[in-house]
Amino acid sequence: MNAESFKEFKKVSEELIHSEDWFSFAVAEFEGPVGERINRYIFHHPGAVGVVPIEDGKIVLVRQYRPALEMEMLEIPAGKLDIEGEEPEKAAHRELIEEAGLDASRLEELCSFYNSAGFSDEKTVIYLATEMTRVDKIAASVEEQYMTTERVPLEDVYELIDSGYITDAKTIIGIYSAMRFIGR
Repeated sequence: MNAESFKEFKKVSEELIHSEDWFSFAVAEFEGPVGERINRYIFHHPGAVGVVPIEDGKIVLVRQYRPALEMEMLEIPAGKLDIEGEEPEKAAHRELIEEAGLDASRLEELCSFYNSAGFSDEKTVIYLATEMTRVDKIAASVEEQYMTTERVPLEDVYELIDSGYITDAKTIIGIYSAMRFIGR
């Protein structure tokens, strides 16, 4: 099958199953290249941003509790695009302040990716933050109230990934993209 054959797939219908503040869940029917019909569940997500803040030779990471996993994770500051009309870069600034207590005068877009293309349309945009100043954190959730920050030397971040200590996908993608961007 070549790439051209994928153009022959088309959505026939979609039925909303459930909707909340910022997400929805639906079942959609698709028609394949020779008329076959398939149903797929789709989690619609507004998208997200992640920020790799680097200051003084260290990456600033946040440690927060993740209820779905019932554990704490070490991650880059990140969050949903859940404010109507908010551009990703503005959301990145907001999340950096909320989670790390940092405001960046410089953000560089590093990459974007689809988190789980098999069932969700969520897309995450990753930024590099530099030239930062400390500001008061503005926790927007219960988890963020208990979030802590950790500064990891650049020379140690690969080992944290390789050892399985950092397992969050956006964090791994963000760190590798940032390190490549800065030539490390």
